[in-house]
Amino acid sequence: MDTRTATWMLALRGVLAIVFGVLAVVWPGLTLVVLALLFGAYVLVDGVFTVIAAFRRRQDVPRRVAQIVIGLLGLAAGLFALIWPHITALVLVVIVGVWAVVTGILEILAATRVPGGWLLVVVGVASLLAGVLVLANPRAGAVAIGLVVGFYAIVAGAFMLAGAWRLHRLTSGPPPDRTAAAGA
Repeated sequence: MDTRTATWMLALRGVLAIVFGVLAVVWPGLTLVVLALLFGAYVLVDGVFTVIAAFRRRQDVPRRVAQIVIGLLGLAAGLFALIWPHITALVLVVIVGVWAVVTGILEILAATRVPGGWLLVVVGVASLLAGVLVLANPRAGAVAIGLVVGFYAIVAGAFMLAGAWRLHRLTSGPPPDRTAAAGA
């Protein structure tokens, strides 16, 4: 790929990231539902291909049965996520909340073993509190996750645009020397 194409592709990615980010900030709850739908579509397709692969490859019976079961579970999970995306998004938020609580507790325990680990204790407490807040109100947690994803996309998009501009400036050559032309 030539540099000009890479520059335009990076700029396009940046614009798309910013547009997605703005939409995610405006509709943060919708962001998680869209992610749940994408997850459902992916798992559904993956399940179909896993079942097909189980019958196309030569393998022993236990492995074939395992692949069929994995594929059918993928099909079921995919259909569930596509039919009930709000519930799927809520489950995702609960998983994030539990993860934050467990991580916070483990960070606090680990920090007590490190000399001067008070900053790690602060991080652990913040993680623990965030997890408790998400679990106390998962719908608000879903909105918060959508906002974080949105703001991240906006910042990432801005950096992509800056990178595209920098790449354009580096590859377009130096500006013409106007002082030499004026003196000639």
